[in-house]
Amino acid sequence: MAEKSGDDIPIFNAENLQSNMKSIYYSRTFLSIIGGVVAGIWGFTGLTGFVFYFFIMAVASLGLAAKAKFSVHKYFDSWNRIIIDGFFSGLMSFVLFWTFAYDIVHIF
Repeated sequence: MAEKSGDDIPIFNAENLQSNMKSIYYSRTFLSIIGGVVAGIWGFTGLTGFVFYFFIMAVASLGLAAKAKFSVHKYFDSWNRIIIDGFFSGLMSFVLFWTFAYDIVHIF
């Protein structure tokens, strides 16, 4: 049985990793805003709107993984970066634009 050499340890370029993380953050923020506007226009209220947000974020995670050709460790240090990071940070933007669009379309 051969011993593992030191070449098996993944090495990341910090600048590239940071750039990839920015891409995830910006795409999730953009999708949160667009999703909030869509949820408001469609008239989602209560739990339905939050389920819609989680659906959008799940699709975004799948899309980001597909963009990385499902070899996430080539571009990120863990799967958590693609699945969890930015998931809850966009929630406030989603709620803001959801309520704003809902008020404009359905109340005024």
